[in-house]
Amino acid sequence: MSRIAGSIERLKASLPHGVTVVAVTKTRTPAEAQEAYDAGLRVFGENRVQELISKKSLLPADISWHLIGHLQSNKVRQAVAAASVIESVDTLRLLRMLDAEATAQGCSIGCLLQVHIASEETKSGFTVAEAEETDWKEVARSLKSVRICGLMGMATFTDDREKVRAEFRRLHDLFWLMKKRDFSESSHFREISMGMSGDWQVAIEEGSTMIRVGTLIFGERLNKAR
Repeated sequence: MSRIAGSIERLKASLPHGVTVVAVTKTRTPAEAQEAYDAGLRVFGENRVQELISKKSLLPADISWHLIGHLQSNKVRQAVAAASVIESVDTLRLLRMLDAEATAQGCSIGCLLQVHIASEETKSGFTVAEAEETDWKEVARSLKSVRICGLMGMATFTDDREKVRAEFRRLHDLFWLMKKRDFSESSHFREISMGMSGDWQVAIEEGSTMIRVGTLIFGERLNKAR
């Protein structure tokens, strides 16, 4: 068994039933991604649209590709054509652009609303207050081709596990507020994407349904600058 396959086997053994692993292939080679596929993973995440498109053309067609990095408006057309899910929808403007483009392309696409739960200002997303104040039921009704499937968030990069736990709990509580208030009749709104290689265990404890992990599967990146 390869190192990558062994890492995936150990990870799967640690996860509760129903938690999706998004294998983050940022800076990884197609061969490494293929190893993860061969070990049973079918959901892959990329930060950049161009890198997603490049790898998608070389890997099996049944992979569900998630865009997890910031999406610029000039990349919306390409993102809609290539991705199954956009996890990084951080404004209503972007949500409506994605809907218009998916409608124009005659397809549907899943989106997660990115919520800013960390103390770092560099991270993007709706504030918790913005998410609480928005009438998402009305927003969802106005969309033709986008399915709002849940929330995504990134915790502060810190060794303070209780701070991380509190941030994840805040996202979990927001998810359920929105689920009950705005999406009670939606079968799509069911994902809480939180937890990466350094904090996935805390995220699982706080209700994550989807973790985004790269280093945990592939090892340390050789080129961290990208």
